[in-house]
Amino acid sequence: MKLVLNGHDERYVVEQSLMALFPGELPVYEPICPGDDDWAVVTLAEETEGCRITVELALGGKSAARTLTAPLSGTDFEKEGQRRHAMARCFFLAARDVTGATPPWGMLTGVRPDKPVTWALAEGKSPEEARKMLEKEYFVTPERSALALETGETALRAIRRLSPRDIDIYVGIPFCPTRCVYCSFVSQSVEKSFALVPPYVEALAAELRAGGEMVRRAGLRVRSFYMGGGTPTTLTAEQMDTVLTAFESSFDLTDCTERTVEAGRPDTITPEKLAVLRSHGVDRVSVNPQTLEDRVLAAIGRRHTAEDIRRAMDLVGRYGFAHVNMDLIAGLPEDTAEGFRRSLDGCLTMGADNITVHTLALKKGSRILTEGLRVPGPETVTEMLDYAAPVLRGAGYHPYYLYRQKYMSGSFENTGWCRPGAECWYNVDIMSELCSILSFGAGGSTKMVEFGTNHIQRVFNVKYPKEYIERPEKCLANQAAFAAFYETL
Repeated sequence: MKLVLNGHDERYVVEQSLMALFPGELPVYEPICPGDDDWAVVTLAEETEGCRITVELALGGKSAARTLTAPLSGTDFEKEGQRRHAMARCFFLAARDVTGATPPWGMLTGVRPDKPVTWALAEGKSPEEARKMLEKEYFVTPERSALALETGETALRAIRRLSPRDIDIYVGIPFCPTRCVYCSFVSQSVEKSFALVPPYVEALAAELRAGGEMVRRAGLRVRSFYMGGGTPTTLTAEQMDTVLTAFESSFDLTDCTERTVEAGRPDTITPEKLAVLRSHGVDRVSVNPQTLEDRVLAAIGRRHTAEDIRRAMDLVGRYGFAHVNMDLIAGLPEDTAEGFRRSLDGCLTMGADNITVHTLALKKGSRILTEGLRVPGPETVTEMLDYAAPVLRGAGYHPYYLYRQKYMSGSFENTGWCRPGAECWYNVDIMSELCSILSFGAGGSTKMVEFGTNHIQRVFNVKYPKEYIERPEKCLANQAAFAAFYETL
């Protein structure tokens, strides 16, 4: 779709609205020519006490125009947010006029659609007022507003357990046995990068030791630990022991209430590795099948079967972890609504107290897109998700966090479900952006959150393992930025 921006350069807002409301459309910044029927003109005019926004939009022979006047008040930061909200709202109204449809999450385009609910509850609004606000101000459907209310209430509980100098720790292991067709993360197959693993572990342990010293000097308190990837259990038992020992010996873990490791692929889970995790106090592991359909597992590039998943879950059960998570993805290549039902029903028999239901996101760089693999349509994904929610509720699970991604099938969401008392607070903290996340490892994204506000800064480690090994000074610079952030608070 051709985009013309007049009086502003709010490309991010317009592009996010475009991708959410017109899946498959890409922004093109070229003049509109006679005969073009796929374009939008977004105009911003500043006024004395506010702004006026006009959106003219055409698609497939239909066109619409909307104008919206919005007051602006408060700080410059607050005014910027109000201006962007008004622009997104005006674009949404024009798009709805053209398509006649309202997406499940209305005009919301961000990763965290329950944030407005959490803010409203924190300000003293009742749950019903917060839910109605989401429907009226953001055009969210009643089903999704009710979901956001539940996860927003959990986020409010998470806020109340935190203090201004609380942080979470993330450790990234960017290696996997094979690369899944839907993946675009910075991870490498150990088959192609085996030689990098030992020096990576050494560099990671050194970064953890330096980070622990910085955290102690800054007077910060660690509340949660999460090791993800990639697939952390791609490491040997000895390598995992090295990383976890570096973590334990470098940080004061008196108030660290949970330690999570993504075991991930069942073909990487062994008794030796599970014993190492338990010896280091890990109390939560993830076994992530994504599907229990062997045909779908083969289609997405996994080298294991559903029976391997069952054996892995039996093995995990013998080691007495307090919590176990399983992940499923709705919309995988070659899957069907019936296959997804069988997968979910199968997971419910295996004893996991956390089940995360993802919606497939068609990520740039994934093999799904580069190879043009066939995936279920939005109607089928809708059927999958419509089955999941009541079945999980009936089995005693409730939704406790959610997030969205770009290019999600059907414009839906990822939802974490758990039994009462089994919440992974790291998931809530990072998805609701409640406290700072100090990240270690290649591709790490450190997030600095000014507690109780929406002010966030980020610094990024280098992406690739080889570069990470060769450039420890970049990680040290990021740690210095993290410490400096807290010196100002």
